[in-house]
Amino acid sequence: MKTSKEAKRFARELFQTSLVNGRLDAQVVATQSDRLLTEKPRGYFQILREYARFVRLELDRRHAIVESAVPLDPAEADRIRKELVERFGSDLTIAFGTKPELLGGLRVKVGSDVWDGSVANRLHILKQQL
Repeated sequence: MKTSKEAKRFARELFQTSLVNGRLDAQVVATQSDRLLTEKPRGYFQILREYARFVRLELDRRHAIVESAVPLDPAEADRIRKELVERFGSDLTIAFGTKPELLGGLRVKVGSDVWDGSVANRLHILKQQL
C-alpha cells in the first residue's frame, strides 16, 4: 500500500515533535503513538507506519555495531567506544561482535554508514582491480 504525501507530511511533523534537544524522546513517541491510535485521524494507519519508520531510522542512527575477526581486548574496545561516543554523542549504543570471515581489521556500522577496514574487504577490492 502506497503512503500518501499527506500521511508522510503528518508523520514527519509528529516525528519532529518527538525530538527533544535533537534526540528522540521515548515518552513523547509513546504519547504520539497512543494519540494516533485513540483519535484515528484519516489515514492513521499509514501515518503510524510512516512515523514508526522515522523512529526506527533515528534509532538505527544511534546504534553502532563494531565487528572484528577476533574478540577485542578491553583497552582497545574502550578506545573505540570513546572515539565513537566523541563523534556521534553520548547516547550512542555500541555492540561489539566477532566475525572470523573478516580475517583482520574492523568493520563499523552506525546507522546506514559502514566503515570497512577489514582484510577481507581489502582483498575483495584488490580482486576487483585485477
